[in-house]
Amino acid sequence: MPIPTETTSARENLEAAGGHLDLVQAPFTLPRSRLIIFAQDEGLRVCTSEYEKRLAECVVFENLRVHGTDGRVLPVTRVLPHVIEFGGGAATLSFAGPAALSIGTGTRHRGPVAVHWETPDGTEQSMALGDGPADSIRFTIDTDRRAVATHADRHAAQVAATEAIWLQWFAKCPEVREDLRDMAAFCWWVLGANIVEMPALGSARAVVPSKIGYVGLWQWDAYFIAVGLRHGDPELAREQLSLAFGFPREDGQLPDVVHELGILATSDDLPASDRETLRRAGSAIADPSAPVPLTKPPLAAWALRKVLEVQPAESFGGEDWVDAQLETLRRSQDWWFAASDLDGDGMPEYGHPYSSGLDDSPIFDGPLPTTAPDLGAYLVLQDLELAGFAERLGREGWQALARKHRSRATRTQELLLGMWDEPSGFFQARAAGEPVSSLAVVGLMPLLTGSLPEPIKQRMLGDLENPDRFGTQWSIPTVAADDANFSTERMWRGPVWINTNSLVIEGLRNSGESERARALAEQTVKLVIHGGGPHEYFNPVTGQKAKTATTAFGWSAALFIDLAVQLSTSERW
Repeated sequence: MPIPTETTSARENLEAAGGHLDLVQAPFTLPRSRLIIFAQDEGLRVCTSEYEKRLAECVVFENLRVHGTDGRVLPVTRVLPHVIEFGGGAATLSFAGPAALSIGTGTRHRGPVAVHWETPDGTEQSMALGDGPADSIRFTIDTDRRAVATHADRHAAQVAATEAIWLQWFAKCPEVREDLRDMAAFCWWVLGANIVEMPALGSARAVVPSKIGYVGLWQWDAYFIAVGLRHGDPELAREQLSLAFGFPREDGQLPDVVHELGILATSDDLPASDRETLRRAGSAIADPSAPVPLTKPPLAAWALRKVLEVQPAESFGGEDWVDAQLETLRRSQDWWFAASDLDGDGMPEYGHPYSSGLDDSPIFDGPLPTTAPDLGAYLVLQDLELAGFAERLGREGWQALARKHRSRATRTQELLLGMWDEPSGFFQARAAGEPVSSLAVVGLMPLLTGSLPEPIKQRMLGDLENPDRFGTQWSIPTVAADDANFSTERMWRGPVWINTNSLVIEGLRNSGESERARALAEQTVKLVIHGGGPHEYFNPVTGQKAKTATTAFGWSAALFIDLAVQLSTSERW
């Protein structure tokens, strides 16, 4: 496909994204707002988006609907990022700031209308509109989900202000090939829609995985989201890394989640009812009474390098900012070897499935801790990235740091190669020292090191093409198709995830397989388009959204953007 030569306007991107806003898989919302609106029966359901709470617990209104002069419900006839239209334009709904909604008469207004809604306790309420000087009803919603409805004016100005916010956002949408523009606009909407403020953390803007159930900044998600954001809003990408790196523990461990109430770094940060489920039951190594550290895989330096590729450090506060982040990442990398090598063999393990990001993978069906080839590969990659930073920046004494990181990467690579199982032709995980036979996608991550022996690499390339293993109709499944644990629908046991695909693409490129990397990138963006959007994960046979997957998912959107930009720029490959 040709490289884009024409600039897509912000309005064209806004219109393209609007074509995907069905109020079911993609709700109506606003950057920085906690309000999200879905279709419900003949009307709308208004909810707030809150950390660790289901939408059913966060309802503001049920069945919000607009009735015309004849008393009939006016259906939703169009949705754009800034406005919901009823009855072909008889009335519209928009935002009046992050915590308020405005419903007003529209361009096809033909007399008074009535707005009806139900509160969570079942109370029905209504207000008339259009027969007096007020042109709208404003719903102001506080942090306890209590709403106050008042007559107001300036509805058109509220619509225009909301439109301006979205146009400013869409003006940053990266240019991509023509065949990828429509989905890129929708994915850029997803990233803007998932921006929330965290007052407890100052004025920080977090791009959360999804306002539908994932309202926090998970460390791993922040890395992938930053990699996509860097192409259009590198400053916001930097903010995600600043949040992810901003709360290390004294021993250097980075927390799993940064959320509006604090951080989640160990089982002690969870409600008491959840703590026992996170104990390392079955492990003869770990202290069952000690808090379980919870983190995410070490891809931090990789993400930092990616973000700095598109905008120099001076834009982020200069060398001091970069140096501070690198110090945090070095301590985090050291933590893995000092505190998470639970059997003392030199190769760190996952102390809990949560720390892998692949919670339900069959590699965790056995006892803990789990020695996993993906963790080994990430640790090699991170030491190499840190060595590269030290060599390029050349601060006093940093050459010694570079040698330390490269030496440790070499040792870890040797231990990683020891996980290769020749009979199965695969990198095998170990559960408390015992081999795990499952062929999970984690066994493909050693490609990231870029230094596998050629015979091993060729075996892995064969698995990627084999339809009985990872060459399914829509690949890459997170468990091989011929594995007893394979499921087309169950999370991390077969469905395709865009982040694991992106990591394998990166691994292929690191391993000198640029054409294979590009082919997988092309298939991955086609999967998102075929499946109807950046869902959390996809069925590897049908290519459609898996039944229980979350929609409008942050890292899927961000990595679609990243792949689309690379595919649209010939020199990237």
